Amino acid sequence: MSTVLEIAVFSVEAAISALKAGAHRIEFCENPQEGGTTPSFGSLQTLRSFTTQPVFPIIRPRGGDFLYSSIEFEVMKSDLLTIKELGYKGAVIGLLNADGSIDTKRTKELVDLAGPSMQISFHRAFDRAKDPMSALEAIIQSGCKRILTSGQVPNAVDALPLLKTLQQTASNRIIIMPGSGVRAANVRMIVDQTGVSEIHSSA
Repeated sequence: MSTVLEIAVFSVEAAISALKAGAHRIEFCENPQEGGTTPSFGSLQTLRSFTTQPVFPIIRPRGGDFLYSSIEFEVMKSDLLTIKELGYKGAVIGLLNADGSIDTKRTKELVDLAGPSMQISFHRAFDRAKDPMSALEAIIQSGCKRILTSGQVPNAVDALPLLKTLQQTASNRIIIMPGSGVRAANVRMIVDQTGVSEIHSSA
């Protein structure tokens, strides 16, 4: 079985280049200095006109933590509807509660808003969660299709036992996608040692 390669990009040009180079899916962001925020409407509209390949824009109204105010959450819902109307097949989100648990209520609300036409990935907010195994179950219950994680450390290569445990516990209920520090030199080793079917890198 071939491994799905997702590439994180921060511009329309980079997205097009990554797809031409063989990426299977794009995580589309802006503002790399903030760790990635929601792309502008102009960027979303432009990229959509260039490709029909899988592109999942991130829905993150600002950098920093993943504790969002009620107004920020309204912005996230509006951005998700815009992305859906433009015809994107997925989006990337991540919401936590102050106690380090997954904000399941609002995560599920976004998944429901996306509807069956879109897949929702839960990003590395997972790596800030207090307990990875309970977070895994909460995200599964919320209806997300995959979790992007470095195994709660800066580089995925340093968390292979946890990533393998997450993969085994997920048991086909959700996709575990390692990311952060994934490079050509270590990608095969990460896949082989964890058993994952998808991997995330940046360009």
